[in-house]
Amino acid sequence: MRRDALKLPVVDALKAVACVLIVLHHLAFYGPMSDVAKPLLPDLIQFLDEHARMAVQVFLVVSGFLFAGKFGPGAGVPAPLTLLAQRYTRLVVPYSAALLLAIACSAVAGVWMDHRSISAAPDLGQLLAHVLLLHDLLDQEALSAGVWYVAIDFQLFALAVLLMWLPARLPAGRTRQALAPLLIGATTVLSLFAFNRDAWWDETALYFFGSFGLGILSCWAARQPRAGLWLATLTALAVAALAVDFRPRIAVATGVMLFLGLAARHGFLHTLPVPAAVSRLARISYSVFLVHFPLCLLVNATVTAFFPANPVINIIGMLAALGLSIAGGALFYQRVESHPFTVRMRLLFPAGVVAGGWLAALALGG
Repeated sequence: MRRDALKLPVVDALKAVACVLIVLHHLAFYGPMSDVAKPLLPDLIQFLDEHARMAVQVFLVVSGFLFAGKFGPGAGVPAPLTLLAQRYTRLVVPYSAALLLAIACSAVAGVWMDHRSISAAPDLGQLLAHVLLLHDLLDQEALSAGVWYVAIDFQLFALAVLLMWLPARLPAGRTRQALAPLLIGATTVLSLFAFNRDAWWDETALYFFGSFGLGILSCWAARQPRAGLWLATLTALAVAALAVDFRPRIAVATGVMLFLGLAARHGFLHTLPVPAAVSRLARISYSVFLVHFPLCLLVNATVTAFFPANPVINIIGMLAALGLSIAGGALFYQRVESHPFTVRMRLLFPAGVVAGGWLAALALGG
């Protein structure tokens, strides 16, 4: 969910819309404001509850597309361990700060309401699992909605780097240049036709690599001499996967993949007119994603405490929570995500989550 160095207004538009949909989905899914407001807008809240989560597919495809923009199909990857360390710190520094915010907001909201969206005080193992991005794999309860995506993002990046790095072990030549796209393509096919059809894999990158891989392949395809043929082949592949087992999430990913590929092929990837506000929202989308749930939790608790049965005020509360999430994300982006912390400070962030969260849990337990 991070912004590429180049200006890509098409990507900005997709990220901005997806960001808003994810916030609204969590507001509708978790409640309690949406539960009170639903009689006034039943169809809209039902849609946000059941279908707005598909916006995650936008981020998956866009992430793959941006990855391919940095690493060409035959270029390989230099210093993979360094790349992984850089990716981890870029993700985990703001993520760590957001986890502390989530712990604090859950504690405050728990004073005003009793609801399933409030996390219990974390233990040391839970905190360690979160900062190591292993919470789902270790069956630890999430401290905030959507944190699973950060772990999956890192897994996808690591798997793609591995698949790009492996061919570099071979002698130079056409075989080595072709192997990386073949590995990416094969893993994408396996995900679309096998792993993504089995929920057992949904805590791993293999489940989501179909969407991520479509993003990578569409970017590479758009650069080829016969770009239209390559994009048609990718579309046919995705349609075949849908014919075997129709999944709305893969249908959305296919549409986003084709849109990005055509945008790159026909030149409007960089030229589509997009309002400045949309570009700004895209820039801060990762920060909004990280802080929105704790902030929405506070708004939910406040409205529930004072207006537990007023549907109009609860709808206003949902809109206020969306606005607060965007404003809070902008501030978080400025103060945390984009702040030029030193390497030492970046390393201290995960340690600070473990220490601060554990101390807070001990204080609450006492």
